[in-house]
Amino acid sequence: MSKAREARNRRWSTLVWGSIPVVLLAGALTADHIPGTDIRLTVPYAAEGPGPTFDTLGEVGGEPVVDIEGAETLDTGGKLNMTTVSVRTNMTLGQALGRWVATDDTIVPVEQIMPPDLDEDQVREVNQQAFVASEASATVAAMHYLNRPTTVVVHDVMEGSASEGVLQPEDLITAIAGENVETPQEVQDAVRAKTPGETIEITVERNGEERTEAVELGENPHEKGQPMLGILMTSEPAGGISVNYNLNDIGGPSAGMMFSLAVIDKLTPGALNGGKYVAGTGTINEDGKVGPIGGITHKIRAAEDDGAELFLAPAGNCDAVKRVATEHMTVAKVDNLAEAVEAMEDFAAGADVPACE
Repeated sequence: MSKAREARNRRWSTLVWGSIPVVLLAGALTADHIPGTDIRLTVPYAAEGPGPTFDTLGEVGGEPVVDIEGAETLDTGGKLNMTTVSVRTNMTLGQALGRWVATDDTIVPVEQIMPPDLDEDQVREVNQQAFVASEASATVAAMHYLNRPTTVVVHDVMEGSASEGVLQPEDLITAIAGENVETPQEVQDAVRAKTPGETIEITVERNGEERTEAVELGENPHEKGQPMLGILMTSEPAGGISVNYNLNDIGGPSAGMMFSLAVIDKLTPGALNGGKYVAGTGTINEDGKVGPIGGITHKIRAAEDDGAELFLAPAGNCDAVKRVATEHMTVAKVDNLAEAVEAMEDFAAGADVPACE
C-alpha cells in the first residue's frame, strides 16, 4: 500500500462534528484529483455505519480504559461498552453507490462530517477538545451521583476582567463570600447575588496554600446590570481523587454517560450492570443529565452485532431509536445517570425497562 493510501485509511475513533460520533475510515483512493487538473475523482458524500465498541471497564494497551487514583476501586463484572459510528469519505461514485445498495450505511453530505472551513487536523482538534470536556463532566457527574465532594477549578481568567491579576488558572475555589462551594453553579449564584462594582471575597487554594482574595465585580457586557467575575471554571473530584481515560485518538462528547457509569461501577460494590453486557451512548453534564447524540441507529446496530444484551439510549434520541428493530437486545431510554443505573438493575432482575414508545 502506498504511503498516501495508508495515510488516507487511518482510523479515528469517535470523531464528532455536530454531536455525531464516528470512526473515520478515509476512502481507498491514492488521490482525490486527476494529477495536474481540478477534476475530482471523489464525490462530496460520506457513508456512516456501525463502528467498534469499547468496554469502559476493560483495558486498552495494557492500561485500564478508566483509571482511578486516590480511591479504593472494587471488582466489576459484565461489560459497559461505549459505541461509535464509522464513516467513509473520499469515495468514488461507484464506491458510494455500492455502500448505499449493499450495506445499511447512511449516505450524507461530507460537510456534516468535515466542515468545509476546517481541515482534518482542525476537526481532530475540535473533537479532542470536546472529548476532554466530556471526560471532566463524566467524572464530576459520577462524583455527584456518589455524593462525593468536588472542587471548583479556575480554568482561565478573561483578559481585562475583574479577576485579572487576582485569580489565576489552576486556582481551586473553596469558598466565596464566606460560604463553601463545590460547583461552578454555586460560584455563579453567589456572584449573581451581588451587583457590579461590589467587592466579593474568594477563598482559593494555590500551590497548596489557602488565601482569600477580594475581587471588585465587573459588569457583563452582554447583559446590563449583571455582575461578572470574568473566569472560566471547571470541576474536579476533591480529596486527591483523579480519573484518567486511556483511549487514544478519541474525540467528541458522546462517551460521557458510559464513562460516568464506569467510574460509579469501580467505586461501588457489586457489578453495576448485574454482570450483563450493557452498551450505550449519550453526552453527560455535571448534574448527570444525559443528552442526545448523532448516529444512534448505527450505534444500536453495532452493539447488537457485538452481542450486547441491553442498550442505554438517550431519551432525546427516541424518534430515531423507534426506527430500529432489534432481535436479541433490549433498548432502554434514559434521561440521567440515576435512570441508567435503575434500567440496568431492572434488566438484571428480569423486570421491564423504560422504552421509547
